[in-house]
Amino acid sequence: MASVPSLASTVQQRLAEGLSAALPEAGSADPLLRRSDRADFQANGILALAKQLKGNPRELATKVVESIPANDVLKEIEVSGPGFLNITVSDAAIVETLAARAADARLGVPLNEAAGTTVIDYAQPNVAKEMHVGHLRSAVIGAAMVEILEFTGETVVRRHHIGDWGTQFGMLIQYLIEHPHELDHKDEGAEVSGEEAMSNLNRLYKASRALFDADEEFKKRARARVVDLQAGDEETLALWQRFVDESKIYFYSVFEKLDMDVRDPDIVGESGYNDMLQETCRILEESGVAVRSEGALCVFFDDIKGPDGNPVPLIVQKSDGGFGYAATDLSAIRDRVQNLKATSLLYVVDARQSLHFKMVFETARRAGWLNDEVKAVQLAFGTVLGKDGKPFKTREGETVRLVDLLDEAIDRASAVVREKAQDLTEEEIAERGAQVGIGAVKYADLSTSAARDYKFDLDQMVSLNGDTSVYLQYAYARIQSILRKAGDAKPAARPELELAPSERALGLHLDGFGETIAETAAEYAPHKLAAYLYQLASLYTTFYSECPVLKADTPEQVENRLFLCDLTARTLHQGMALLGIRTPERL
Repeated sequence: MASVPSLASTVQQRLAEGLSAALPEAGSADPLLRRSDRADFQANGILALAKQLKGNPRELATKVVESIPANDVLKEIEVSGPGFLNITVSDAAIVETLAARAADARLGVPLNEAAGTTVIDYAQPNVAKEMHVGHLRSAVIGAAMVEILEFTGETVVRRHHIGDWGTQFGMLIQYLIEHPHELDHKDEGAEVSGEEAMSNLNRLYKASRALFDADEEFKKRARARVVDLQAGDEETLALWQRFVDESKIYFYSVFEKLDMDVRDPDIVGESGYNDMLQETCRILEESGVAVRSEGALCVFFDDIKGPDGNPVPLIVQKSDGGFGYAATDLSAIRDRVQNLKATSLLYVVDARQSLHFKMVFETARRAGWLNDEVKAVQLAFGTVLGKDGKPFKTREGETVRLVDLLDEAIDRASAVVREKAQDLTEEEIAERGAQVGIGAVKYADLSTSAARDYKFDLDQMVSLNGDTSVYLQYAYARIQSILRKAGDAKPAARPELELAPSERALGLHLDGFGETIAETAAEYAPHKLAAYLYQLASLYTTFYSECPVLKADTPEQVENRLFLCDLTARTLHQGMALLGIRTPERL
């Protein structure tokens, strides 16, 4: 089905036609329409137009209103103040537009069939290292942007750029050669849990690090092993692969707990670009984008200087011939643009790496890999803070393990569900507890603008009151309960009925879903969708308290209110799914 034009776009069109008819000299002026507390919409464009045409704004506004023919959408247009237009739409227009949305599986949200290909780089854990609270935001924000962009019609390629290369692997591999049973599992042949895999890796990492720091001979052997790894020595690569495989068991267990779909082909770590590094350096040096400085291959920028006033370069290759992150990141851009045919590259990476990515993107532009047709954007995110407003640590000052955090969220949410549950089994309480707990963690992250830091406060996150996913989930479950109790009464749009104020407010907000999705996708701003959904649940709560649904005055009114309930539930369900959050039917 074709997308459904929103009431705002229909009103905008009627006003633009009125402007052109009344003031042909104004050309195609923008009425500057927005939602308003005074009426349904307000148009402020005539003020700027009056300045341009040197006319009286109130007189011009009156002229525009008189040139708009009577129609079934605009119920009333009032000239207000110095020349604003306050616009009220008809109740019938609201219900008819919503009925068109309800008839479409996509709720009238347009699908852009000419959209491009976006590669999203997100959820980047490190091999042989535990995931901590710092890994949460990249995973949650990235997964939401994947869903949102795919829903709008974009082709999305997921990329998890895991840390699976570098000098520490010399230490780990050498230790494993000398202690060959350190990665063995307790019960060979049985399925290995993520906890067991991580405990093996942790133990091995700590033991190898202690030996590396204490034993000069071991340190030499470990460094020689790095050379073997980079040279592609078969035995060394096979042992390196064991670390990668063991880490993946652990990663997948954490992502599964986060209710996230991470697939093997999407994991292309630092090692995946090894074969391109030399050529990337050659291209940059031959084209003059990078130059040799003190033996290193560097890219310089006029606007990036250190505290001493000297230029700070991007080092692509070190003076000893080794490659840094820049070489890998630039090779990844080449691969994503030339092989994956990306038109957009989206990097969901900590804001503290903004300077690095600014330099990498500018280098790629100079090399011609990024241009007017291919853009790269860093969706930079802030830090997760504790309740005290400081970076989130354990009482002992350690970084918080991600899995502990998620388990605690599930425990707290299960307690909330158990307290409210009337007819749920223990198994259902555990299932809902996981859905509510993980939803609470994701929503707290996504409802904050990514660029801002946010406080991790589980008490607030699993609260039934305020801007939380639990509040949204309960609104959805409440609607499902009403629909189950409706008996023979079925949701049906009734445009002939007059709407109560809270019905109108809910209806007008429901109609803005498509525009919210478009804005969220264009700006890579999932918090805008979260804010829309919270307002939707709040407006529904007001409607529910003011407008009896099953005990409405007439059968037609019951049907129309059931229709508003049903469309609200579908919109909540779709919006929450795009944020990666479940909406249980019963809570």
